[in-house]
Amino acid sequence: MERKHMSAFSLYQALQPQLPPPVKKANLQVEVKKKSKTKSSKIIPSKAQLRAERRKRKRKLLKSVQKTEDPIVTADVNKAETCVNGESLDAVLVELGSISNSRERATQMFQWLIHPVPAAHFFRETWEKKPIYVQRRNPDYYKGLFSTAEFDRILREENVQFGVNLDVTSYTNGKRETHNPPGRALPFTVWDFYESGCSLRLLNPQAFSHTVWNVLSVLQEQFGSMAGANVYLTPPGTQGFAPHYDDIEAFVVQLEGKKHWRVYSPRSENEVLPVLSSPNFDQSDIGKPILDVVLEAGDLLYFPRGFIHQGKCLPDAHSLHITISSFQKNSWGDLMQKVVTAALEIAMEEDVEFRRGLPLDYLTYMGVQNSDKEDPRRVKFLSQMEKLMKKLPNYAPVDAAVDQKAKDFLHDCLPPVLTPDEFATSVQGASVRWVNGRVKGTAAHITTQTLIRLLRAGCARLCSDGDAVHLYYTIDNSRVYHKEEPKSWEVQAEHTDAVEFLIHSYPSFVTVGSLPCDSAQDKIALAELLFEKGIIHTEEPLQS
Repeated sequence: MERKHMSAFSLYQALQPQLPPPVKKANLQVEVKKKSKTKSSKIIPSKAQLRAERRKRKRKLLKSVQKTEDPIVTADVNKAETCVNGESLDAVLVELGSISNSRERATQMFQWLIHPVPAAHFFRETWEKKPIYVQRRNPDYYKGLFSTAEFDRILREENVQFGVNLDVTSYTNGKRETHNPPGRALPFTVWDFYESGCSLRLLNPQAFSHTVWNVLSVLQEQFGSMAGANVYLTPPGTQGFAPHYDDIEAFVVQLEGKKHWRVYSPRSENEVLPVLSSPNFDQSDIGKPILDVVLEAGDLLYFPRGFIHQGKCLPDAHSLHITISSFQKNSWGDLMQKVVTAALEIAMEEDVEFRRGLPLDYLTYMGVQNSDKEDPRRVKFLSQMEKLMKKLPNYAPVDAAVDQKAKDFLHDCLPPVLTPDEFATSVQGASVRWVNGRVKGTAAHITTQTLIRLLRAGCARLCSDGDAVHLYYTIDNSRVYHKEEPKSWEVQAEHTDAVEFLIHSYPSFVTVGSLPCDSAQDKIALAELLFEKGIIHTEEPLQS
């Protein structure tokens, strides 16, 4: 497989968004319920306690693994209730477009993805717990989502860059390599790599495929977390990636051909729902698979983050699949990082106990080198630390930290793909246009009787940034991840109640006249501003 013209290029690395600045004191009025005291309250337990705790965790992990001993769920389509169905994905999208409530639309889209497994059962029994394999025996189930023909079109018509949008990979004799030359990925070079036995990974298909964009923009509302995707095209009889685990929940959708998949349990407690993806593993590192299946077109494989996996093409067919992913950095711990940091900042500002100086000699009895000492000063020091830690929840700005997470999510989001009705009743489909040398349609105006609502349930959110309130929204986001800065505008104090009223009214339409503003002029002015930004739409198209 070695080719002289293959100059290895660095793998694409997604830039991590910078953490937002610490939450200001002004917007942090949160009621925090104190937790009841537990039997063990020491901040730094003894070595015996640590050993006991490790044994307890190992027993818990063993039970968890035992629960996943039989993770193979071969779904029988004939025995399951049907959800949204259609001859093709296009028909499914048309049917979903007729659903007015975007939350319900997202639920139905996810149900279509995992059909016939009921969504409620999936989230209760499978999500973050074990893999599931859905065998449909229907090669056309996902037809229309993506294809090798569309892959070829994208290479010909779009500016696809090696290392940014496309990776060329191989895995032979236990060695994983990337073969990205610099520059644009043109068909002549890309298909030559493929014919040489290399796998192709399209990193952000939603930037090039309208259908993938549409599906992901709906699913992100179901997850409350960014929905992303990669497309993988693998030649017959080859493997493009070493065994590894990811930091995302993965839905492997088989589109063409077939691929042999093996999935393995997390090797230790530390690898259950990991924060980061793993390095590449040797085959000797991973043990025996708990799931060993061949995915064919129309089948689905789900596995949680932390489950090691590898896929290899069979000799008689190529494989094209798309992995839909979500829930990266969306754990309790990720939220707590924001809460605890802000809580400590507020506590130091408001409580003198957090500002008092450390003991002059604390370095002589604290720290790892002194951890085995039996010193009454250590007991007193740890007692004070425990006292301060117990006070910290009183300053925890939970709602403000959630808003920080929400702002990150709205920045991650894809812009919505409008349904025909949303287009016709939003600023996108407004009738203003140039006709026969003049502008027409400008007489269409919003009145106090106009019925309005948010364009989508999750398209906008009010957040306080200290002294001001901003409305963050997704309408003007790019299909390319973080290509644009977060979109927001400052809401005047007299309009915050009205915007909040609109957010909470969804999915109902409300009259402009019902907005809690001081005057009819204010109500109309606010509605016009929201309409012009694409954040709301009207129940009926505006008429001249």
